[in-house]
Amino acid sequence: MPQRVDKRNLGVGCLTITPQVRRNIDQVLRTQRLSYGPFLQKFERRFSQAHGCRFGVVVNSGTSALRIAVACLKECHGWRAGDEVLVPALTFVATGNVVIDHGLRPVFVDVDARTYNIDPKKIEERITKRTRAIIVVHLFGQPAEMDPIVRIARKHRLKIIEDSCETMFANYKGRRVGSFGDIACFSTYIAHLIVTGVGGLALTNNKRYATILRSLANHGRNNIYISIDDDQHKNGK
Repeated sequence: MPQRVDKRNLGVGCLTITPQVRRNIDQVLRTQRLSYGPFLQKFERRFSQAHGCRFGVVVNSGTSALRIAVACLKECHGWRAGDEVLVPALTFVATGNVVIDHGLRPVFVDVDARTYNIDPKKIEERITKRTRAIIVVHLFGQPAEMDPIVRIARKHRLKIIEDSCETMFANYKGRRVGSFGDIACFSTYIAHLIVTGVGGLALTNNKRYATILRSLANHGRNNIYISIDDDQHKNGK
């Protein structure tokens, strides 16, 4: 007997607004607060925790998350113009663009023909004395092979940015994507897994990075005053 195949329709680009979503939107509208506030703060906390990270910073896109990640590491570690960042040869154009935006040089590494993620076996041959970081892209919902990548990064003292814009809540050997590198970047664009129309997040376990990331996301503003009510019920120093 031939095996029965269960045929189901998988939607692409569909939108389902649940009653809970409508209630949340109504609650926001009733507060008359559309700027950064309690809902986004809760989202940052829960999303970070779900990916094994201590800190999360909401921004307006995954590209912006990548941009502030590169800017943060460049500032903290004294990268100079022309320094190199390894980037997978197959990825969305923003991954390489943010490197160029900061006066750095993207150096492309070939990908695994099976997963289309960066091929760890090809990384070391592309490292030079000017290499400063690896941007690892978890493409199409598939985690990259992080164990060898982390070993290579430690050996050569390189920073790791995880471009996880297309991959959320996925595990690699029991650990969530985003928890391996120095900074991880996610997107909530309409074509991705959690959708806010546009949006993104930068996650990290490094408190100093988190402070700088939030400042960079807010035009260099001091982190003690980001939200309009940060000074409520406070006085003095």
